[in-house]
Amino acid sequence: MALTTHFSCLLALLVAGLAQGNRDSLRAQDHGPQPLELNEVFKLFQVQFNRSYSNSAEHARRLDIFAHNLAQAQWLQEDMCTAEFGVTPFSDLTEEEFGQLYGHQRATRREINMVRKVESEEWGEPLPPTCDWRKVAGAISPIRNQENCMCCWAIAAAGNIEALWGIKYHQSVELSVQELLDCDRCGDGCKGGFVWDAFITVLNNSGLASEKDYPFKKHTKPSKCLARKYTKVAWIQDFIMLQDNEEIIARHLATHGPITVTINMKLLQHYQKGVIKATSTTCDPRFVNHSVLLVGFGKSKVKGMREETVSPRSHRPCRSTPYWILKNSWGPKWGEEGYFRLHRGSNACGITKYPLTARVDQPVKKKQPISCPP
Repeated sequence: MALTTHFSCLLALLVAGLAQGNRDSLRAQDHGPQPLELNEVFKLFQVQFNRSYSNSAEHARRLDIFAHNLAQAQWLQEDMCTAEFGVTPFSDLTEEEFGQLYGHQRATRREINMVRKVESEEWGEPLPPTCDWRKVAGAISPIRNQENCMCCWAIAAAGNIEALWGIKYHQSVELSVQELLDCDRCGDGCKGGFVWDAFITVLNNSGLASEKDYPFKKHTKPSKCLARKYTKVAWIQDFIMLQDNEEIIARHLATHGPITVTINMKLLQHYQKGVIKATSTTCDPRFVNHSVLLVGFGKSKVKGMREETVSPRSHRPCRSTPYWILKNSWGPKWGEEGYFRLHRGSNACGITKYPLTARVDQPVKKKQPISCPP
């Protein structure tokens, strides 16, 4: 508790300096002495997130990156009053390193060729003002941590099946992400993949084993597929892609359950809490590189003239903001206990590009194997 409080106080001093136009003093132009406050905050960052560096040159480089990221977070804070940005587990990484470690890029990029499903039958019902599947017992599994394995796509797919299975059959299941990595013939394991790769694997393996039987190893070394060794605990019939329309996505979410989406994760590097209200400039919707699970939506409350999550450092009034609730795969200590919120209604960070969801069902007669999309 004392460490966290001290960290916050020192960070507040740094931010105050930034707000007065002292950003340049935070950037280490050489390996000489740094401002006392920055060094103290960086030391606390290293303790909190268990960081150590191989030599003094690397330490100096990471300090420079850390200072740059604090300035970037402050710029975002001033530009976006609906969310808070600051020190995170990724504050000593460059933007490029962050993308390489936590996205799902890979050398050969493929886009799935699917007809987007029209949910016309759902338009008769009014859209509820809020929806949060976390409130349904057994629907949403605990937050996972992908660590150094670029498997957000597999975690999002497993989370989708877990939620839909729990909603439909009232059975809580936690499914094997490792089976999706070991037995996937379309993706590239911990080097990257796409949500549809995971769904195709489940269909070809006639189901998915439990996390307890086939646990996540959290490393990039390829492992032998053990799909036949363990009993399956959940199955899917097929999977669909929804239309790139936020109203349709919200209706499907409210009537059927959580959906996987793939977004541009750029702003998540510095995110702490609140609603990310991105623009096409700050978060290009055409470039998506991180898959997550969409679990709900709502609208932020307002206290007086200010939005509830606004930072004390921002003095602009903020209006009530519609948002999506998303489940991430970076552990429960990141963001809002592992979750984050994106503005709803502006295709923030490309959320409408690949809205995919499985359709769960009890096992049926084995179908013909499904090929990877070209």
